[in-house]
Amino acid sequence: MGSGSAANGGGGGTARVPMPPARPFLETLGGNMKETFLPDDPFRVVRRERGCGRRAAAALRYVFPFMEWAPSYTLGTLKSDLIAGITIASLAIPQGISYAKLANLPPVLGLYSSFVPPLVYAMMGSSRDLAVGTVAVASLLIGSMLSEEVSAAEDPALYLHVALTATFFAGVFQALLGVFRLGFIVDFLSHATIVGFMGGAATVVCLQQLKGMFGLDHFTTATDLVSVMRSVFSQTHLWRWESVVMGCGFLFFLLITRFFSKRRPRFFWVSAAAPLASVIIGSLLVYLTHAENHGIQVIGYLKKGLNPPSATSLNFSSPYMMLALKTGIITGVIALAEGIAVGRSFAMFKNYHIDGNKEMIAFGTMNIVGSLTSCYLTTGPFSRSAVNYNAGCKTAMSNVIMSVAVMITLLFLTPLFHYTPLVVLSAIIMSAMLGLIDYPAAVHLWQVDKVDFCVCLGAYLGVVFGSVEIGLVVAVGISILRVLLFVARPRTTVLGNIPNTMIYRRMDQYTAAQRVPGVLVLRVDSPIYFTNASYLRERIARWIDDEEDQCKEKGEMQIQYVVLDMGAVGSIDTSGTSMLDELRKTLDRRGLQIVLANPGSEIMKKLDSSKVLEAIGHEWIFPTVGEAVAECDFVMHSQKPGMVMGSGAPHENLV
Repeated sequence: MGSGSAANGGGGGTARVPMPPARPFLETLGGNMKETFLPDDPFRVVRRERGCGRRAAAALRYVFPFMEWAPSYTLGTLKSDLIAGITIASLAIPQGISYAKLANLPPVLGLYSSFVPPLVYAMMGSSRDLAVGTVAVASLLIGSMLSEEVSAAEDPALYLHVALTATFFAGVFQALLGVFRLGFIVDFLSHATIVGFMGGAATVVCLQQLKGMFGLDHFTTATDLVSVMRSVFSQTHLWRWESVVMGCGFLFFLLITRFFSKRRPRFFWVSAAAPLASVIIGSLLVYLTHAENHGIQVIGYLKKGLNPPSATSLNFSSPYMMLALKTGIITGVIALAEGIAVGRSFAMFKNYHIDGNKEMIAFGTMNIVGSLTSCYLTTGPFSRSAVNYNAGCKTAMSNVIMSVAVMITLLFLTPLFHYTPLVVLSAIIMSAMLGLIDYPAAVHLWQVDKVDFCVCLGAYLGVVFGSVEIGLVVAVGISILRVLLFVARPRTTVLGNIPNTMIYRRMDQYTAAQRVPGVLVLRVDSPIYFTNASYLRERIARWIDDEEDQCKEKGEMQIQYVVLDMGAVGSIDTSGTSMLDELRKTLDRRGLQIVLANPGSEIMKKLDSSKVLEAIGHEWIFPTVGEAVAECDFVMHSQKPGMVMGSGAPHENLV
């Protein structure tokens, strides 16, 4: 049997696990930065082109995706997009007016926000199915957060200026996330977080609509369940039966049309046209019966004309700039999470890919432009995008057609909305929000992952019983805590041998797996960092103690080798290398030998640089767990009586 060190490179032989070639620090840093911020290599479409002109054209197509489909646009595609655009316009007009009221903004701003932003997105967005417009949750957030410091009733001009400034900051934040490839920040809003937050926000929005449904003039500005219920039932003497009857009637109509369209998907247009039909019918009823004189509140005058410029309306002075900045960042993140999730969902249905960072730039740009043209925050709402998808849209041209329809409405049709009853807008909002409470998703979370369900429930209860901001903080806090626990308390498992093979698997999962006498095989399922190094040292020591106690009870051979499967350890820092060195010393004092199996290239470099590899011994590093255990077993059976543990050299012929 030859010398172990010679067999592994100490005397000119070949190491079992080769050391990766050294790379310059700047090259390594650049590679890591590229993997972190440019994992999809967005510039490859530009690099593969030859010539400055072709590369410039490729860069323009990357920034403006419409240049890819516009040259090949056909009349048949236009027909599909025309139908889809008109259909979503019939939904966008009443929803835009309703959601603007939810944000405590003039109703016409909802129409403005369905005119300019969709045009910007049609040029810069990569989704074919996303229909851009205002959303209820972001509108509620803007309304609740701004109302804490500015009263929309007492100073509507200041409130409008701060809302536009918040939209500007939201757009800047979204665009910067996309430019600097920081889209992974949005990933901290997990699926469970979004389900709970959206469900809670939808519940709160529905509760807020009780003001319109009961025809109340004064209502609490708080959004929590207790405050809303107290406000509703403390004014029972002011409830107007006319509003209740009309509101319940239209809500029933909207829900019935949605149910019908779900049961008969080819009649999707029925539920899409229902909100506009409700507005028309409600307006006619009020006009013919003079219901505004009997307690039915109406929208009133809507300004005719296109979006006025609003660059001079942005308010960057204290103390309102910080309020606008905070509101903009929070609503911007929520709008991004919803828009990107919706876009990816429909892209999956049609088997194409959308670039999340590119979408962030598109959302950011359209909100920046929107804030300069009297629009408030917009994104890609699910309800409108679902109608767009079901209507058979082919490209983002459907957004352009919707904008044209809204433009015609702004130029010629706004006076027709004078008699639109507010209770109808409340019914439209409530019917839309009921679809955001995703009961099946919550049940699925409970069945699959109880911790995810707790995250979802925490977000929901935080929104409903606290506020939208509290719910968001609770949900993100629980999600981040869970990530930290995964990092700080990684899983370690005992591996056993599948009989008659060289395969080693978890013994708590594979009942056929068997222990190897004298060898304890442990798998570490995470990188080793300063946050978990101490825990791993203590946990491995406990595994060894438990194994020795079990061997004593059964009268089996005591363990002599501890094999660490490093296959799942993607990286290690100096605290991790120090932990392995301390573990080696501890095992040496107990007469045990540490063995490493399947360490990656980064692990090998770090262990070599810190001299830990030399202390462990190159001869005790193996490419697979099977080879490591086979070598340990061979050395144990070849030791002479009285030989000190660890002095026997590994059997090089097994490599």
